[in-house]
Amino acid sequence: MSSHDTELDDDSSGGASVIGPGGRPMTEDDLPPPDTKRWVMRRKAEVVAGVRSGLISLEEACRRYTLSVEEFLSWQRLIDSHGVRGLRATRLQDYRGGAAPARPRMMSGAAE
Repeated sequence: MSSHDTELDDDSSGGASVIGPGGRPMTEDDLPPPDTKRWVMRRKAEVVAGVRSGLISLEEACRRYTLSVEEFLSWQRLIDSHGVRGLRATRLQDYRGGAAPARPRMMSGAAE
């Protein structure tokens, strides 16, 4: 099993818990809050793990977090291709294999 897969374990209360992206058991209560505005790698990975394991449906995740299906699926593809680090927004081009974005040229103060 790879590092980005989840496992279901029965807990003592009879329900299922999931091994989350950090390697710890995760329940629906461990998912990010619905009003999350800052999507760090860990939170994205938790949502993907929750959907993959059945803790939350794709439809519910998209509704709860105001995500499009395409955005969620992109998170899932990035995890599959590059692991959780692929979700890092500030370094996305490094993990997607694209070139760094072009930097704008600085204009000199004097007209030539």
